[in-house]
Amino acid sequence: MSVRWREAIATALYGPGGFFVGGGAPADHFRTSALASPAFAAGLLRLASDVDAALGSPPAFDVVDVGAGRGELVRTLAALAPPRLASRLRLTAVELSSRPDGMPPSVAWRRELPERVHGMLLAIEWLDNVPLDAAQLDTDGVPRYVLVDPATGEETLGERVAGEDGAWLARWWPTADLPPGARAELGGPRDVAWAAAVSTVERGLALAVDYGHVADRRPMFGTLTGFRSGRQVPPVPDGTCDVTAHVAMDAVAAAAGTAYTLTSQRDALRALGVDGARPPVALASTDPAAYVRALAASSAAAELVDPAGLGGHYWLLHPVGVPDPLMQ
Repeated sequence: MSVRWREAIATALYGPGGFFVGGGAPADHFRTSALASPAFAAGLLRLASDVDAALGSPPAFDVVDVGAGRGELVRTLAALAPPRLASRLRLTAVELSSRPDGMPPSVAWRRELPERVHGMLLAIEWLDNVPLDAAQLDTDGVPRYVLVDPATGEETLGERVAGEDGAWLARWWPTADLPPGARAELGGPRDVAWAAAVSTVERGLALAVDYGHVADRRPMFGTLTGFRSGRQVPPVPDGTCDVTAHVAMDAVAAAAGTAYTLTSQRDALRALGVDGARPPVALASTDPAAYVRALAASSAAAELVDPAGLGGHYWLLHPVGVPDPLMQ
């Protein structure tokens, strides 16, 4: 039986035996900035240090990772944190899957957002997996919900988009000038999810990093897709692949109701000292082993700032009670 995409995605990703809760490792299927290089975590720690200084180096500094996967990022943050921050660092992973074996006992593992965050809240490629509906214009140009058969991925058109979804579409993804067959993804659930996450930050910074688009760059036929074993595949919501769609970053930014900065990962990481620059060639003569290590590290960092890849991701920053650390 066909259902709306939002229901199909929720079941496929987070239902019993779903893609993200069935025991597999998401890292086996797709590559994120947190997995690409420790330089990403190092950049976040520089950001955290700036926020920590703005907060006056409190006795405890929260770092909450929403949609933590198997905890790869929090593990790296724990390992790389500088001594002056490490002793006060309070790491929390928010994830529906079970706590992985070997997770440091200092890392809290929970299924729901904490009530209060005093420090930094991170959402690294989380919003793109918040379930949402898709809409398509019929032959008369009327936006209708797209229905999907979870077993086969076959689609049909359902009822007209109306109510809150209709209002969201009119504001954030207008369809009046689009041709029949054009599609949109209805990002209201992501707006609600991000607003709830930002609201937990009493003082500090909320940061979302994701692939996405803004009003003048909406894709005409949507972005809904799947990933399995490192390859892009059709988005069949049967629980065997990741089902994801790009994020309307301007909409989630506005939903939080606070001041924000929206920039590219390339610009953000370069401002934090991650630029992917190659080591000096002279090092190859004086210390060949060190040169090889530095070259490997610079290549991994270069992937993070490549504007055609991970560097093209958006960084959305909401400072709460502190100056914007990227604008200082």
